[in-house]
Amino acid sequence: MDGLPVLPLIKLPSSWPTVVTATVAMLGLALIDLACAFAAKQWVTTRSGSALTVGLVTALMLFWVFASALQYAEMAVVTLGWIVLLQVGVLLLDELKYGVHHPPRTWAVVVMVMIAQGYLVCFPGGAGAG
Repeated sequence: MDGLPVLPLIKLPSSWPTVVTATVAMLGLALIDLACAFAAKQWVTTRSGSALTVGLVTALMLFWVFASALQYAEMAVVTLGWIVLLQVGVLLLDELKYGVHHPPRTWAVVVMVMIAQGYLVCFPGGAGAG
């Protein structure tokens, strides 16, 4: 392993509050994962070598950004936020790119989950923890 190059972890400004760094990390992970999901869908439908390459590169980027994010926030909070944002992105991608219509109740649930996620990010130890 001595000859392998190692990427340094991504550093965010230490002056940023934890809620900001955690949110940036979750959003970054969700966007990268959404790009990976889109590349996978494109590869399945077109068998494009470039889509496969983009998918592989974004999967590696995802691992690097996730490892970096764990410097700033708890794994459970980052992972849950990432997945919530990713699912919203997938729903939007379905609507905008693939013409899949989601009923209003789906979007109502999305809003409720986003509110719950916001609570977890703002109060990671619980409202009464101190």
